[in-house]
Amino acid sequence: MEIGDIVVRKSYNKDVTFKVIDIREEDGKYNIILKGINIRIIADASMEDLELADENSGSKDKILNTRVNEAIKQAMILRGDFRDKVEKSPKIKNKNELMFGRPGKILHVDGDSEYMETCLKVYKQLSLDAVGRAIAEADQPRVIVDLVKEIKPDIVVLTGHDSVLKQPRDYLDLDNYRNSRYYLESVKNLRNYNSSYDELVIFAGACQSCYERILDVGANFASSPNRVLIHCLDPVFVCEKIAYTRIDKVVSITDVIENTITGIRGVGGLQTRGKYREGYPKSPYI
Repeated sequence: MEIGDIVVRKSYNKDVTFKVIDIREEDGKYNIILKGINIRIIADASMEDLELADENSGSKDKILNTRVNEAIKQAMILRGDFRDKVEKSPKIKNKNELMFGRPGKILHVDGDSEYMETCLKVYKQLSLDAVGRAIAEADQPRVIVDLVKEIKPDIVVLTGHDSVLKQPRDYLDLDNYRNSRYYLESVKNLRNYNSSYDELVIFAGACQSCYERILDVGANFASSPNRVLIHCLDPVFVCEKIAYTRIDKVVSITDVIENTITGIRGVGGLQTRGKYREGYPKSPYI
């Protein structure tokens, strides 16, 4: 077993595919540190519990990948349908005078550079203007306001890794979470900078994060209502809905959540106004 190997855990019926990110020797035994390929999870396992992944491994990941591809395809179809409707509109006689639109700009900050790169690729597929920064969760509260001042986004996403202690007595106690306090502090800082939920839309949280408290301090959307593991692209699909909803409409909260991979157990939030601005006429020179 080597760092970089793609593996599955036999004790969990090979349900999730992991990448080996560290190997530690303790009392003559090896402890393997793992990172989920698609699911936001950091775990450890013994050498004996692991085997190299093959095409029959990671069935849960395969199902998730299928759903991701379907979600991306559907979003791209909807964008195409919108353009077709504009071009065929009887109110627009000159094809050089088509309406155009600008979706909301996104700043996505994540504690993991690999996940950040994955998210940026999907944003690009969805024709979204997204800027990504890989910043450790503990550092996000300190830098987030300066980043927003620099990049001037409409939507801010704060993600990374998180976890909750097994069977905590109090699910609202931040001491029971790995990184929830940093997401909460970041949201607080952003709301001190801009208190409007409509001007600055915020998604914050990761796997098993303290959903209620993150919403309470000012996030529009957060994870995780049922303290479950969320898919790394869930925040991206939330952003897609908000970015492409017109500013004169409040996007359906149920539509936003149903557009995610994990669904209502992993992501929740508040009614939020869209960030898409229509324009007219479209320049004939671009």
